[in-house]
Order: sequence, then C-alpha cells, then structure tokens
Amino acid sequence: MRILVVGAGATGGYFGGRLAEAGRDVTFLVRRTRAQTLRQHGLQIISPCGNVVLRPTLVEAGDLAGHYDVILLTVKAFSLAAAMEDIAPAVGPETAIVPLLNGMRHLARLRERFGAEAVMGGVCKIAATLDAQGRIVHFTPPHQLFYGELDDSRSARLARIDAALRNAGFDACAVPSITTALWEKWILLSSLGGITCLMRGTIGQVAAAPGGEAFARALIEEVASVAEAGGYRRRDEVIAETTALLTQQGSPMTSSLYRDLIAGNAVEADQIIGDLKARADLPVPLISAVWTHLSVYQQNRG
Repeated sequence: MRILVVGAGATGGYFGGRLAEAGRDVTFLVRRTRAQTLRQHGLQIISPCGNVVLRPTLVEAGDLAGHYDVILLTVKAFSLAAAMEDIAPAVGPETAIVPLLNGMRHLARLRERFGAEAVMGGVCKIAATLDAQGRIVHFTPPHQLFYGELDDSRSARLARIDAALRNAGFDACAVPSITTALWEKWILLSSLGGITCLMRGTIGQVAAAPGGEAFARALIEEVASVAEAGGYRRRDEVIAETTALLTQQGSPMTSSLYRDLIAGNAVEADQIIGDLKARADLPVPLISAVWTHLSVYQQNRG
C-alpha cells in the first residue's frame, strides 16, 4: 500500500517516520526547506518509545507521480488550501484521504474538492514538537492514531488501511465512530486552548489561581454544550476525564495554540475556537471571550 504523508512536522514526521521504520511504503510530501533539512540530517525522532534516524523518500509539490492508496494529511489547518492543490495529482479513484487536522471544518472542504467518497476521518493524540534543529521531539508515551469512515461504516478499504497502519510502533485503531472521536478531540483542544490562551499560563498555573478551576470547568461545560447541540452524543465519563485533566494542580500542560501564540506564530484560532463559536446556537460568553482575545492577537500580528 502506497502511503503519502503530507508534511513532516511533529505529527506527520512522527507517524510517517514510524511507518517507514516498520517497512511501510511511505513517501513524504514536503516543502523545499524541509526537504533540504531532511536530506542533510535525516528524519530524526527523539522519543521515550525509541529514537530513530531515517532517510525517508521525499517529494516536493509539483513532482508527484502516480496515485497513492492512502494520504495522511498532517498540515496546519491554515495551510489546507495549498495542501489540497499539492496533493491533487496523487488522488485517484481509489485514494483514501485521512486528514489529521484540528477542528472539523476541513472535512467539508476536502469532500467538496475531492468528493465525499475520498475522505475519511482521522484523529491523532500525541505530544510532540519540532526543535530548533528540525528534530521531532516526542514528549510522553501516548502516540495514538484513530481513523474511520465518516458514516461510521466498516468498509473493506477501512480494513485494508487498518492492516497497513497497525503494528508500526504506535497505537493505531479503526474506531466504531470516528465522528465521536473528532468531537471529543475538538472538545479537548478548544477547552485546553481556551484555558491556556485566555489565562496565559499552564493548566497547573490556572488551576492554582483564584477562580481558575471554576473558569476551566465552566469553559469545558460550555464547549461540551456546543458539541451536543451539533450532534455529539455526550459521554459523561469522557467529559469528566477531560475536566480532571484540565484542572489538575501542578500540571505543566499547555496547548499548541498557546505555544504558537507566545511564539508570535500564526494560530489555528479560526478552526479551533472560531468555528466552535459559529456553530453555537446558544449563549457562549466564555468561548466568545477566548475568540475575541485571539482575534485581537491576529489583528496585531497582521
């Protein structure tokens, strides 16, 4: 099975690298500067689950040849439009696109561009980043990849993809309802991003501040209410786990949204917070405050 991984950052580089390490037929679609780094130093993964240096197969936009069986799309949400144009030559009638983007807006855009049948759902859970040398630094052992058909069916292609992605050095699983997994990741990301960005601190720092835990709990409930109104069938145990995680005293946890904001980088505010607010048909004062805060940041950034 030919697998194209779009992007070799923390997410694509990690999961694609593990697949390549396991002997899968993997090609990375990367920008020229990233290609130069990878050709010079290799794809380097530093992880509690094992370090590795690989010399992966690389291709740049415009040089794609032939169709791929699976495309793992791992770019930032604000790079989706360019990525769709880049991958178009690789998409054939049997290609399955598995996006690992934040939020859910990307699903409609991909289906509109490539057809509903081409697009599956994907969710990853990993704490990783690129360091100054371009190495993928994986912080903690969880490294999970979930995928499924958007109608939650058990198709033959899902079984083939599941077989290709399993047993490759990370936890991979075709889940019964990928839409549920997508909603629950969005609840986690938007709550985590909202707490850390609006309060400008780690989860532990917010929890220790006067009113911090109450704020976090209220935001999580507000986010969950929007998800339920959008069709999510609430699982109380998941919301309880999310709440416990995001109100933990002493936790050093932050969000990628917060880390990008502090670094002065572009942020996925529209996809993680803005889209959630737009879906809300009920009062969402805390989500609105987070959205206003991030909107001011984006205006100032230019």
